[in-house]
Amino acid sequence: MRYRVIALISFVLFALAGVGQASAQDNKDKDKNEVKGLYLLTDYPAVTLRPGTNSTINLRLQNYNLPPERLTLAVDGTPKGWTTTLMGGGQPIAAAYPANNASVSFELRIDVPKDAPVGTTNLTVSAKGSGTEASLPIEVRLATDLPAKLSVSPQLPELRGTSKSTFEFQLSVKNESGKKVVVGLSSQVPQNFDGTYTEQYGSQELNALPLDPGQSKDVKLKVRPPNTVSAGKYNVTARAVADDAVVNTELVVDIAGQPKIDIAGRDGILSAKANAGVEMTIPVVLTNSGTAPAEQIELSGTVPPGWKVNFEPKAVDRIAPNENKEVQAQITPTDKAVAGEYVATVRAAARGESASQTFRVSVATSTMWGIVGVGIIGAALLVMMGAVAWFGRR
Repeated sequence: MRYRVIALISFVLFALAGVGQASAQDNKDKDKNEVKGLYLLTDYPAVTLRPGTNSTINLRLQNYNLPPERLTLAVDGTPKGWTTTLMGGGQPIAAAYPANNASVSFELRIDVPKDAPVGTTNLTVSAKGSGTEASLPIEVRLATDLPAKLSVSPQLPELRGTSKSTFEFQLSVKNESGKKVVVGLSSQVPQNFDGTYTEQYGSQELNALPLDPGQSKDVKLKVRPPNTVSAGKYNVTARAVADDAVVNTELVVDIAGQPKIDIAGRDGILSAKANAGVEMTIPVVLTNSGTAPAEQIELSGTVPPGWKVNFEPKAVDRIAPNENKEVQAQITPTDKAVAGEYVATVRAAARGESASQTFRVSVATSTMWGIVGVGIIGAALLVMMGAVAWFGRR
């Protein structure tokens, strides 16, 4: 019995909810049906033009709950010398036929002669049928100096490269006003960055750009980051100014990490001593001062003719940013090297990065040649002493 009561109550509530929804929908439809008439509509019923120019105004003829009929279209109040044309479907029209609860879109084209006086002109667009009509006033103001209007369109708003790259943004600057303007060009870049404008197909730097009405020109904004910049994304603003019109276009420079190899001797020492024909070792310190790991670093060297140079190890797999590795440069002067100072160059090359450093090597004569020299001098003395003794007895 209890379950039957619960089911009955649920059924009643569901029925009442359905009745409520139907009632709300009926009220909504009723409100909609209460709107009745013919209306001429536009988003912009007042415009400003310069003498000798033209403008197009979008119009819409709306029929609310009226029987469809042919409506004659007309424009009243057109001054002498002006031309006003109603356009629909790309051609002049004189009538429209909106269906019940439907609309017809068309345009009003206004052509103003060059000698038209400055001032305000009121036009009236009308639609008339057998039993109904609608009208819309349009205000046209003529002015000799209209506000400037600009647009700046980047071809690519974000570019990626390294700290050694020059980022070139292609920008199209357009004068969307009805007068000639001179557009001032500037940029806002991060600290220590450099931003300059140049011609699209040239290297001439630009600070200003003259543009005729409706004209557009392409320019380049070149952004150069400092070599020490960290990896990351940096915001750049391209700014165009003409009279009271200001356009800011946001751009992004995405800088990838770049290794930078520095070569030095241990404790900063860039000199060593060697003997002719004897191998000696110079400790070489490789430091990555860049913002990305240096990988597959190969070592090479340049020494005087007849000398030999090897490295241990011959290559370094990887050096992380702000870290260093030590290698040994094994240099052997030629046996015939004359005492003096010589220059040896050590090079390191990674992917897209290289560095070099020179070391001074002071060579002393080999000890073997010293022993030979002493021996020759001793033998000469013995010969001399024998000769003296021999001739002395005679």
